[in-house]
Amino acid sequence: MSQTSADPWTTRRLLGWMVDAFTRKDLDSPRRLAEMLMAHVLGFGSNRLKLYMDPDRPATPLERETLRDLVGRALNHEPVQYLVGEEWFFGLPFAVDRRVLIPRPATATIVEEVLQHARASRGAASKGDGMLIADVCSGSGCIAVALLKNLPGARAVATECSEGALEVARANAVRHGVLDRLDLLHGDLLEPLLDHPATRGAGAIDYLVSNPPYIPDDEWPAVAPNVKDHEPHLALRGGVDGLDFVRRLLAGGPASVKAGGLLLIEVADSRAAEARDLIAATPGLGDARLLKDFEGLPRVVVARRT
Repeated sequence: MSQTSADPWTTRRLLGWMVDAFTRKDLDSPRRLAEMLMAHVLGFGSNRLKLYMDPDRPATPLERETLRDLVGRALNHEPVQYLVGEEWFFGLPFAVDRRVLIPRPATATIVEEVLQHARASRGAASKGDGMLIADVCSGSGCIAVALLKNLPGARAVATECSEGALEVARANAVRHGVLDRLDLLHGDLLEPLLDHPATRGAGAIDYLVSNPPYIPDDEWPAVAPNVKDHEPHLALRGGVDGLDFVRRLLAGGPASVKAGGLLLIEVADSRAAEARDLIAATPGLGDARLLKDFEGLPRVVVARRT
């Protein structure tokens, strides 16, 4: 992006330049990434449509300089979501930074299944009155917040071992107006639930959901640099076979779920069948099955509390 180019660097031209650069670098969704950066620099927030209302607007020197710096960082595999401080999940914008994983569409499979089950069991117009959801390894809070936004009568408890991640989750809960129905607890996996008034008794939870660390050791070398070099390893690595946290969740999780309630855990698609077998062999759980994500990959294991 030359400062002395004869043609003005308009929004249209800058978008084209970024899309080309990101495509050559083999970044995912280059057009979307370019729009996110451009909207951020121009002060449009997440409203990318505004870019096309005045596509021939020339960028100021400061805007070009800012954009050039951000593009350079993106080409070095720094996630654009961290650069702009936001990612969308289940139709909602979430604040993100290096303290939390970036929400991904595959995780929406958990939200969709809970909502479908809730409406099937209580009626299509159910608002989730009286329901209690436990979100373990909550990260940015995207699962719990998305569920509470769609089930205005429900409450949730979210656990997270990272205090920094809890700060991000709290900000997202405030942003979406659900903090009054969400208890954020610091601690390891299920441990915070044991002392919480709403969850310390057996069979208190309607839905126990989790997106725990699940990348197996043998797949770690092939993880993309934008993930491996920037997202928190604490939230990514799941042990030799990727199922360390699944086993720990199964050791104490089922007893906390009501009869007829669901346990849902996101896993690596390469280990989904093994995870399902683990659940199927766990006392107190039945109807173990796999749910496919938007790409058709087995991504979530789900079972019913018997």
